[in-house]
Amino acid sequence: MSGVSRDGGVLDGFHVGWVPEGTGDAVSDFASEWEDVQFTTRVWERQTADGYRVDLRVHVLRGERLTDLDALRTFLAEYHERDLALWHLTDFPHDDGPGLLGEAQAFWLPAPGAAVNVLVDPERFDAVTLQTVARAVTPQRESERMSDTR
Repeated sequence: MSGVSRDGGVLDGFHVGWVPEGTGDAVSDFASEWEDVQFTTRVWERQTADGYRVDLRVHVLRGERLTDLDALRTFLAEYHERDLALWHLTDFPHDDGPGLLGEAQAFWLPAPGAAVNVLVDPERFDAVTLQTVARAVTPQRESERMSDTR
């Protein structure tokens, strides 16, 4: 999608540099833990006739079990309740580390113990938009750490 976009701010050490046009304005942050992995999550939602619908989610995951891309893929398959044998993923080379790309999500491992998972609503955004959002999630710059604002 082209047109007006916005910055997504900083989330647990990562800068979300691009949020596509049409993404909802309701933004919420959450912290959680599942199977010894800590999640810091930012969600963008929009209001619909039936309530709210999530357009975009960015998770920063931190945990010792996230040792490599295979471990991350296995963990996310469990978390998202996906069958590894049926989960069609392709290589997604992110500037910060090896990753994989599915229909509506991209994930990569910037360093052992730290991962990023970006998910979009596939009815709103295509694979190109997903990849653009994901590639715009980068480690927080020193100047951003000092201000640490969204």
